[in-house]
Amino acid sequence: MDLLSPQIILLTLSMGSLAGFLAGLLGIGGGVILVPLFLWLFPLAGFDPEVIVHTAFGTSLAIILPTAIGSTLAHRKNGNVVWPMVWYLALGGILGSFLGSSAASVIPGEMLKVYFGLMQILVSLKLLFYKTHVRLEDEAPVKNSSLVLVGLIGGFFSAFFGIGGGVIAVPLMLIFLHLPIHKAVGNSAALIVVSSFSAVICYIWYGLQLPQGTPFSFGYVNLLVAALVAPLSIFSARVGVKFASRTSQTKLVKIFAVLLMCIGIKILLKL
Repeated sequence: MDLLSPQIILLTLSMGSLAGFLAGLLGIGGGVILVPLFLWLFPLAGFDPEVIVHTAFGTSLAIILPTAIGSTLAHRKNGNVVWPMVWYLALGGILGSFLGSSAASVIPGEMLKVYFGLMQILVSLKLLFYKTHVRLEDEAPVKNSSLVLVGLIGGFFSAFFGIGGGVIAVPLMLIFLHLPIHKAVGNSAALIVVSSFSAVICYIWYGLQLPQGTPFSFGYVNLLVAALVAPLSIFSARVGVKFASRTSQTKLVKIFAVLLMCIGIKILLKL
């Protein structure tokens, strides 16, 4: 079976739409859906086992980039993107994405999968037992250094796991910055634009250093899959944003946590 078979194309388009919807709804970039899909899809398409995980991460980030742009614009219309915060988040995100992609490029794929699954389970447990705290008007403003640190951590995880960074950035903004979920999701979407762009460049560069390649790929980015998934993902992200604006903060946090738990367990069981 190859990438152009009807079954694989249909599955890819369906899961890409779901990833886009979750990106808009939860500000997570969609990589928590795309990476597991590609880890299953690329072996079926006959990809070299040595590059499957890294190509899954790079391709996921290439799809996340335009999706995050659409999601950010939609969240901006709803007033959920705080630009003074975003600039400091982006500063940390650029550095973090460079460090994360560099680290991932030298770690074996199977080990990356273990880290990916464990990370999602730990974050989901933290959120399931976390009591929402909404920032009050008279609270001390968020420190710029805290924003840069959150951006750096989010950017690192974005590049290291190919997930967009929202699975880390959103919880950090909720737990440590005490932002409301809708503001955390909006700011996260904007951060993902910067961190995913930086990480995609790095994954292309590191992939081009290897002698072996995969069909339709440029470095660690599969251009065919990205071209198929990105348009649907962008559209469904806007639908997700509309649902986010009508959903309660507590419910969004719990949905986010359960989703991460299920995918993390599934990945570990597949090892």
